Amino acid sequence: MNKKQKNLLIRVIASALMMTVFMMLPLEEYPVVRFLLFLIPYLTVGYDILKKAFKGILNRQVFDECFLMAIATIGAMALSDYKEGIAVMLFYQIGELFQSYAVGKSRKNITDLMDIRPDYANIEEDGEIKKVDPDDVETGTIIIVNPGEKIPIDGIIEEGRSTLNTSALTGESLPSDVSKGDEVISGSVNISGVLRIRTTKEFGESTASKILDLMENAGSRKARSEQFITKFARFYTPIVCYGALALAVLPPLVRLLILKESPMWADFIYRALTFLVISCPCAIVVSVPLSFFGGIGGAGNQGILIKGSNYMETLSKIKTVVFDKTGTITRGNFEVTGVHHSVIEDEKLIEYAALCEAHSSHPISRSLQSAYGKKTDAERVSDIEEVSGYGIKARVDGKNIAVGNIKLMRQLGIDCEECHSIGTIVHVAMDGSYMGHIVISDEMKPHAGQAVAELKAAGVSRIVMLTGDIKKAADKIASEVGISEVHAELLPAQKVEHVEKLLEEKNGTLAFVGDGINDAPVLSRADIGIAMGALGSDAAIEAADVVLMDDDPLKISKAIKIAKKCIGIVYTNIIFAIFVKLLCLILGAFGIANMWLAIFADVGVMVLCVLNAVRCLFVKKL
Repeated sequence: MNKKQKNLLIRVIASALMMTVFMMLPLEEYPVVRFLLFLIPYLTVGYDILKKAFKGILNRQVFDECFLMAIATIGAMALSDYKEGIAVMLFYQIGELFQSYAVGKSRKNITDLMDIRPDYANIEEDGEIKKVDPDDVETGTIIIVNPGEKIPIDGIIEEGRSTLNTSALTGESLPSDVSKGDEVISGSVNISGVLRIRTTKEFGESTASKILDLMENAGSRKARSEQFITKFARFYTPIVCYGALALAVLPPLVRLLILKESPMWADFIYRALTFLVISCPCAIVVSVPLSFFGGIGGAGNQGILIKGSNYMETLSKIKTVVFDKTGTITRGNFEVTGVHHSVIEDEKLIEYAALCEAHSSHPISRSLQSAYGKKTDAERVSDIEEVSGYGIKARVDGKNIAVGNIKLMRQLGIDCEECHSIGTIVHVAMDGSYMGHIVISDEMKPHAGQAVAELKAAGVSRIVMLTGDIKKAADKIASEVGISEVHAELLPAQKVEHVEKLLEEKNGTLAFVGDGINDAPVLSRADIGIAMGALGSDAAIEAADVVLMDDDPLKISKAIKIAKKCIGIVYTNIIFAIFVKLLCLILGAFGIANMWLAIFADVGVMVLCVLNAVRCLFVKKL
């Protein structure tokens, strides 16, 4: 509880005690003294509400909950209903205290993530360690991270071994071991050894900066239900105020002028004040944004970054999930597992392929570089031409080398050998002659099969896999994880076409899950794009609406469950609040409901809705 909340709690307790004591005193014969005494607890608990209402009038923003509370309680005090006037203000402040605590709790989930922001970076100058602003560190700089410090910028370890705590980023409590050559991301905490890291990005483009930017901007993207509530409150409050005015004035005038009866001004003014208290839209206006805020914070604490409440709403309606394969269902850790039909030495075939692919960042290229095991000499390679979706052509040591899939060989009119191994087959040709092929295999993620099963259990009716890999490899992976619909050997543009077709079929909301640069167009086109954040490309993360920080596909079903829980709580609060308020408004208009029932209809309903909204924070067991 912060200082402001403690101050409010003290005021509430002091006001309640004073009201209880004054109620026990025999003050009926001293009306002025009685009024002045009860005015003390009233102002003690409600001075800030009266101040906000007065400022709203001065700023021509009259119709809000503070104005409603001020008019209702001042009216009650004027009618000598001191207990009820104070009670309304008292319980309203208790509701505000509950709301403040709930917002603080959900905000803490997000500020825990904000703790990943590094304050400085260590660089070495003239043999001494110097602390500098991370913004001033250029790409390629060697930074030093000591035990207990946060890694300020993404990079590759050049020297040292350590264990990293990545829980703030991924929600995974298990530390990870790292050593020379491993990629590390900013925001991770170095637990043990000293690390020398060569930065691969600028500070503003690093993982920690991007996460913070996503979380800070999440509140600006409102869900349709949240936008509706904002507009609803804007029109609802003045209508209610004019309705209360009509209730206070019109029935007495009708009784006086038409029915020739007593106007009962005090009775109808009391009904109008009760009407005002009942009608205050706090429960809806507070609980709906709080539910979304709590859901986004709770998901963020689990390593699921949802970029806005509008995406939370879309997530809850997902019926079709489309997966990319590499880096999503599989690890993307490709390794050379075989060389077949080579007419030259296996090592030489790999060398030509590695040189040809030296300038590519594709996982296949990295696996060839790894298998080659030596530093590639760029001077040996010239005339590089990338054939999108097919492979690469280049001149290596004066020879025309072509490296790619079977489509590239057919395009060049080269007869090649079919391969019956499962994996990605890289064919190599030299000067128009076939040289052999290299088999590269990927490893499936440990939770991939469970992730598909969990999606089906979460209500996803259709799961599709789109991949540029060969059909044989794609079918094998799909059968192992339980996906029956597979489209293989696709170019990036063809993936978009397939997603377009699926969207036209209108089988509910469609999500696409990917990680690579070539997935960015599909992530943008889908109803909701989900990107793998740890190993995914910057383009994919930028294009996506949801980012999984630990690349675990099991988190997709968890994100859907969080979204469904959040939206369910939002709708429950809206329906409950409107039903209770309408019922009490009708009772209040006919004089059946008194101010105590009004207090329940306003503050009681708000407290119940806020407590219900707080459930959005608890997502670990979903």
